[in-house]
Amino acid sequence: MRPPYRLRPSLVFVKAPALIAAALLALIALSACGGKSPSATPSPSSTAAGTATGPASPSVSATPAATLTLPATTTHTATASVPPTATQAPPTPTPGPGGGRLIAYGNRDSSLVALTFDMGGRVDPALDIINYLVANQVPATIFITGAMVENENTDAGRQVLGIVAAHPELFRLGNHSYTHPSFTELSPAMMREELARTEAAIARYVSISPRPYFRPPNGAYNATVVSTVAGAGYPDTIYWDIDTIDWKPESDGGPTVDEIVAKVSERALGGSIVLMHLGGYNTYEALPRILSALQSKGLQPTAMHDVLGR
Repeated sequence: MRPPYRLRPSLVFVKAPALIAAALLALIALSACGGKSPSATPSPSSTAAGTATGPASPSVSATPAATLTLPATTTHTATASVPPTATQAPPTPTPGPGGGRLIAYGNRDSSLVALTFDMGGRVDPALDIINYLVANQVPATIFITGAMVENENTDAGRQVLGIVAAHPELFRLGNHSYTHPSFTELSPAMMREELARTEAAIARYVSISPRPYFRPPNGAYNATVVSTVAGAGYPDTIYWDIDTIDWKPESDGGPTVDEIVAKVSERALGGSIVLMHLGGYNTYEALPRILSALQSKGLQPTAMHDVLGR
């Protein structure tokens, strides 16, 4: 077996000076060429802290985030197809040449509340309501349409007129148009015709006049409507600050008896004008409780002339 290879001491000492000399010559040559001695560089997959990272991102100057400019939008005001519920007085239109005024409530310092009933569509329970008002001596204002007065299928409108005429101490009459159109969609001439036809229809049966009160069908009004009807003899366009929405049946999302009572009870103030219908759903059942609620608040039901002081 061959013995292990061993360097002879003489060979080590002979080669070491030669190696050192070669290294010095290499350094001198590198310096002459303008090079630099390499330095230790961390691996791109590690940092000084020893946390693995990806390749360094290129350096860029900070740029603010772009602002996205959206196109301007137009705000549209929805127009209700039915009278809106007013929690406060609606804006008063600027009177036109014919003058006139929109009235949503009367004197807030009073204890009077105007009960108003429209009549132009559903008939029941109109006679029950009007007779209840008479029996309990409750004043109110009735806004009737000419078409209801002249309806050939029912005499309910004519009977209501007769009761109103027989009790001037309780009732006042108002004009609710003839065919119940939105007056904002009519010309001034058409508005005047609606009012005149209703007056003529009423005059055939009673001697009382619906002037000076006009209730806009569907709650539709503007400055032209207010001034036009004023020029036709109706200076007071009567709006409301409490809408019971009793024209709408419960099956269609209309109010229950409790909801009608609660709305009037909670919102009624001195000078309030309450909108109801002689043909309203749940109105007859709610009426006694409405009157009790008003009394408990120290409020007195009355007709329009008392609330307005004329």
